[in-house]
Amino acid sequence: MGNNNQKIFGIIDRRTFIKAGSFAGLGMATTLGQNNSSIAQQTYTGEKIDMFPHILPKKYNDELLKKSRPNYNLEANRLRPALTNLDLRFKTLEKFEGLRQVLTLGAPPIEFAVSPQDAVDLARLANDEMAELVNKYPDRFIAAVASLPMSDVDASLRELDRAIKDLKMKGIQIFSSINGKPLDRPEFLPIYEKMVQYDLPIWIHPARDREVPDYPGEKMAKYSLFVAFGWPYETTMAMGRLVYSGVMEKFPNLKFIAHHCGAMVPFFSVRIPVLEAAGDGEIMKLTKPPVQYFKRFYGDTVLGGNTPALMCGYAFFGADHMVFGTDYPYPGPFPGDLNVESIIKAIDRMNITQEEKAKIFSKNPRSLLKLS
Repeated sequence: MGNNNQKIFGIIDRRTFIKAGSFAGLGMATTLGQNNSSIAQQTYTGEKIDMFPHILPKKYNDELLKKSRPNYNLEANRLRPALTNLDLRFKTLEKFEGLRQVLTLGAPPIEFAVSPQDAVDLARLANDEMAELVNKYPDRFIAAVASLPMSDVDASLRELDRAIKDLKMKGIQIFSSINGKPLDRPEFLPIYEKMVQYDLPIWIHPARDREVPDYPGEKMAKYSLFVAFGWPYETTMAMGRLVYSGVMEKFPNLKFIAHHCGAMVPFFSVRIPVLEAAGDGEIMKLTKPPVQYFKRFYGDTVLGGNTPALMCGYAFFGADHMVFGTDYPYPGPFPGDLNVESIIKAIDRMNITQEEKAKIFSKNPRSLLKLS
């Protein structure tokens, strides 16, 4: 790894990354909650459906680079050639038995990067290319998820219909906020209603750029903390708004997949009832305890190979509401296979049954995607 990448991502080389167990080498616990039981040590060898990898199709990426405003993601994406290089992606897929991907578009959010009209055109281009890849390489890509020009809800509804009906895509991806607007805004309700009708899930990816300061007294975020900690915060807030605004109650069959295993929600779930006791008067009177709505989300396994964190997610969501995901080719400037390997091994180390691992790796994804 080159010196420039070391400066950006910290002094950690490939050997250190492998030896330390991926993100475990960055200070995360590696033994808490792990044991030597036969259950936890069993390796899962069946189908693995990656529900949250990322891709930037070539034509789409070329147009994005021409039209996008400057942003963090454009800088970061240049360090990850596997976003655009199919050969690198195929090499990774070949390393892991039974691995197939559900294609989701890499950041930045289209509506943030370009004008509303350009967003309509780029979303259509991205969806066409991803659908084409699924049709061309079905053994590698089991499905694709549509992106929408969320700065224009009417255009988003039209593209949603086209993507699912014509392109046979299996859901949509939105971001944790839409150009600063929370996901519980009434203008977005028609999209949720439409997804309930299709009975397909919505992927939530965090969104926050360097231009959003960590403190009101500053003009820009510093040290890339907005990525490491700001993004999980954004996902958590999006989930909270969808719950407390009543969106989850209004649409009891609405399905969301929350990146990074539901972000802060599982770890801080005991704080959820505190809001009811110390609310600001704006909390909607829900008919069920709020925690029940949070448990309806699906958490992916994108936690950097951290088994104790996965067990925390499991304790909250249960195996029925967890899905395998890798964030490929993130997090670092590697081909992407190291994070895939670390997450697979972390799931293998979980103190759960093989049947529960099969749910996470394959059965839950197939159910959500409505695949036989």
